[in-house]
Amino acid sequence: MDRREAIERVRAAFVWRGDRGDDSSYADVTGWWRDPVLLGALGPLIAGLFEDEPPTVVLGIESRGCLLGPLVAVAFGAGFVEVRKNPSPLADSDAWVRRDTPPDYRDRQLTLGFPRRLVRPADRVLLVDDWIDTGGQAMGARQLVLDVEATWVGVAVIVDALEGNEVRRRLGVRSLLRDRQLS
Repeated sequence: MDRREAIERVRAAFVWRGDRGDDSSYADVTGWWRDPVLLGALGPLIAGLFEDEPPTVVLGIESRGCLLGPLVAVAFGAGFVEVRKNPSPLADSDAWVRRDTPPDYRDRQLTLGFPRRLVRPADRVLLVDDWIDTGGQAMGARQLVLDVEATWVGVAVIVDALEGNEVRRRLGVRSLLRDRQLS
């Protein structure tokens, strides 16, 4: 499937729920996971955004980053690491890297983390998610990568809803489409 057809499928399977001006409104992306043709194409299409800078590791923040991240990792032939929100080690001996985020799209500050052994200084790391709104979680993930002295490649998303270019440039965000293309 080419990029144009994929974007049309993304748009067709997307729904805004609630009144857009209401705090309870949200972007319903569940149709993206239901379309098997689109689902099969998303990994290679998102990977294509960074074909010029292939990572050795793909990060995905729970929950939807953990759906898309493995699809992109497979397309690159790279590993995948889950970034957990408010993580707790599985055992006392687990060494975790943790960082608090700036406020996210729900104005929450979260603690993000992953086991230190999974990302090494020689790694080139790409963060994958479905949507970026404020960049708060992505900035927290970037700091985790820098904390382990790995190289930050950027952020690959389906939808870029950032309002300004400063965060987009700092994080190296590339997307299949902008949120205004969904309306």
